Order: sequence, then structure tokens, then C-alpha cells
Amino acid sequence: MEYKDYYKTLGVDKKASAEDIKKAYRKLAVKYHPDKNPDNKEAEARFKEIAEAYEVLKDPEKRKKYDQLGANWRHYQHAGGDGSGFDWAQYASGPQGQRHTYYEGDMNDFFGGGDFSDFFQTIFGSGFGRKNAGRTSRQPQGQDLHADIRISLEDTFGGGAKILNINGEKIRIKLKPGVQDGQTLRVKGKGISAGGPRGDLYLQIHIDPHPRYQRKEDDLYADLPLDIYTAVLGGKITINTLHGPVSLSIPAGTANGKVLRIKGKGMPAKTGHRYGDLYVTVNVLIPASLSDQETALFKQLKAMHHSKQTSHAN
Repeated sequence: MEYKDYYKTLGVDKKASAEDIKKAYRKLAVKYHPDKNPDNKEAEARFKEIAEAYEVLKDPEKRKKYDQLGANWRHYQHAGGDGSGFDWAQYASGPQGQRHTYYEGDMNDFFGGGDFSDFFQTIFGSGFGRKNAGRTSRQPQGQDLHADIRISLEDTFGGGAKILNINGEKIRIKLKPGVQDGQTLRVKGKGISAGGPRGDLYLQIHIDPHPRYQRKEDDLYADLPLDIYTAVLGGKITINTLHGPVSLSIPAGTANGKVLRIKGKGMPAKTGHRYGDLYVTVNVLIPASLSDQETALFKQLKAMHHSKQTSHAN
């Protein structure tokens, strides 16, 4: 019987962490998913191999016992065997020859026994253990599906319903206001079917860069173009925010680069009915061209300023 190298199947090291194994599985499952490879028997077989490998390596107990089995099998092979005469029964029989399996759960909760290789069923059992004896067989549970979606900052701010097209199927999801970049959203029953109930769909959210705002947790940051006259004299201006138009008071003598805080005009907070703040950095705009009259006035202001400085010096 052929020994299955589950680590090689997923392309991970034997010391790989549970998270690394999960990431490798997700990547390969998306690549070889039957919906993306219609009528491709090779891809379908590869997909089943990937699912079987993940079924073993994702579970700490099954992985530990699989690793022990691998060490003994290699010892036999080094002694000159090819694996066909390996005593597999010692991994499937109790002290008095009683049949048992390494997996104590109900394998029908996953794919159904028929989807696993002879190697898997020899080691982990095709009847799924004594505790399942006499149990009515349930429909095989489908596989979870993982996908990435991109949304705008406005989608993140307001939340609400969004229609996605996943593998040719239109799926309606509901976004909570303030969802974070990298957050994973679970959509129950929208995964892969294995002849029975479908698995779940896990969507990792990626927020597109915004042309104006930068987000840091619940706060927003933006530049504020400001004409030189308002910067010097002060006054009230109206700026657009994700909350709508907001009136902002500009102190007289506001310097270029000054940061002004607008409380409660940031992103929805993770908890509670509150919002972060909006911070705007003043960018004083210098006139690109001046009329003769404007130039004369600026020269007059310059002369008055120099005169004032000389007077104070004396």
C-alpha cells in the first residue's frame, strides 16, 4: 500500500505550524476547486488529496499519530521492504485485537468515507470506530471555501448588504460598519458540497486605498487644502467628511502643516455606538499667479512687516 506524504501534498514542512498548514490548504483548495476546473479529473483528484491531507494535519491528535506511523513505516522501508508488507493492523487494533480507530469523532461530519484513500481508511478506519457502530449514516459534510474580497472605505464606513459573485454564484453578505482590513467574515452554508450539506464560506476582507483618507484603527487622517488668506486671517470653512459636510473653525495665523482634530468624525468604533476622530493636516495654498494690484498689496504688506520688525528691534 502506498504511503501518503500529507506534508508533501500541502507543500509544507513537517514542523509547519497549524496556521501555515491552514494557509497552504486554502491556497491549494482555491486553485484546484472543481468549480474552477470543470471536467478536469486530474484537478478533482488533486483536490481530494489536498482535502485528505488537511483533514489529518489540521487535527493535533491525528497529526501526532500520523507522524508516529510515518516514522515506523520509514523504518520498515529502510530494512528493505516496499511498504506493502507493513503491519498496518497494529495501528488499527487494540491490545486484545479489538478494532478501533485513531479518530474518535464521526468522520461522516467531514467528507464521507468513500472520499478517502485506502491509506487513510486503513489507518483511521472506514467504519469510523466502534462508537459509531449501528449508527445511521449521515450525509457527508461539505468543505469550507475561502476567498478574498475587496471593498471601499465607504463600504466599511456604512456597512450594509453587498452582492458578491463567488465561483459563478451570487451571494449576499452583510457588512457591519467599521469592519477592519484583514478581518474574516463567515457566510454559513455557502461553501462546497460533497453530496450533503454545504460547508461555510470564509471571506477575508481587503479595503482598497482611499484617494483622500488614511485609516488608523478608528481614526481617519486627511490633508486640508487651505487658502493663504484664511490661514492668515482665520475664519470658518466647510469640509466634506464621510459623515457629511462639517463646519470647521480655522484660527488666525494657522501655520502650514498644523493638524486640526475634528472629534467624532472618523470610523465607527469596534464596540459601542461611537466613532473615532478625523485629523486634518493644513496645506496652505500659495497663489500661482497674482494680478498687478495683488502683487502691489503683498509688497505693501511685506514693507509694513519689515517696518514693524525694525521698530521692535529699536
